[in-house]
Amino acid sequence: MDLSTEYLGLKLNNPLVPSASPLSKNLDSAKRLEDAGASALVMYSLFEEEVTEEDNLMDSYLYSQDIGHNEANGYLPFTDAYQTKTDEYLAHIFTLKNSLDIPIIASLNGVTTGGWVDHAIEIEQAGADALELNAYYVAADPGKSGREVESLYIELLKELRKHVSIPLVMKLSPYFSSVSYMVSELQQHGVNGVSLFNRFYQPGLDLDTLNITPELSLSTSQESLLTMRWVGLLYGNIDISLAATGGIHTAEDALRMLMSGANVCHLCSALLKNGPDYLATVLADMEAWMEEHEYTSVSQLIGSASKINAVDPAAFERCNYLQVLRNYKV
Repeated sequence: MDLSTEYLGLKLNNPLVPSASPLSKNLDSAKRLEDAGASALVMYSLFEEEVTEEDNLMDSYLYSQDIGHNEANGYLPFTDAYQTKTDEYLAHIFTLKNSLDIPIIASLNGVTTGGWVDHAIEIEQAGADALELNAYYVAADPGKSGREVESLYIELLKELRKHVSIPLVMKLSPYFSSVSYMVSELQQHGVNGVSLFNRFYQPGLDLDTLNITPELSLSTSQESLLTMRWVGLLYGNIDISLAATGGIHTAEDALRMLMSGANVCHLCSALLKNGPDYLATVLADMEAWMEEHEYTSVSQLIGSASKINAVDPAAFERCNYLQVLRNYKV
């Protein structure tokens, strides 16, 4: 059985790719993912806020500090010996590339161009096979239009496309007024693929301190339906790679994504919950299902139940809404 697929121009052994998570920070867990069958690995994200804060601290304490005495100034730390988060990230890319045999996809989390061009160039030089732009932007300003928000993503892509040649994939949220139009715009400006969808984590509120608190809840299979729908709508209407992410926990989840049109399926919560070795279980279950249903390759699956190939194409859009309500039983 041929489980191979193509993603961002990369030939992968199968469609299961761990997405950005703490599992990629450790070489041992990264190797376990590869041993379990991961066909590529998306690294943990380098965050814009962390890099900016660290750069400001470096400027304050290492570059702009003046003790007031020439001899004492000589005891300031050497900046070349200080390892920044960017330095650590680039070194880890190099380590993973030299330790694993699968493609390594770096991840930048932010939305402004700022210093991302320099970081993207360094990431390419460190040996990353591709770069995922995890554009995490909450449109909270009532004075900013939807078009202005979209332009943030477009400008970031355009600027990076000028300076790096490795494949670029944009990880999007589902909150655009027209997801299809946004993906089409990104394609026109040189993106190689999109990952649907970025999962925004919602803050909580501590009722005793009234502080906003970080809340982490792992995804469920139910959440995969939103991605499945949009992958199915986009397949055949764009000419770039489609990655499905969010809520993929079982072989059934992954198979639905592939049949809707995804080239790869990104796993995160399922691996955090069950460990790196769980990927092998999902892969084995997929292969067993394909054998039972007489599929000989993943390429036969991809897009076979998308909107353009569906028995009832309207079910991907509004038509299915009425059926859901009618069929519900109290």
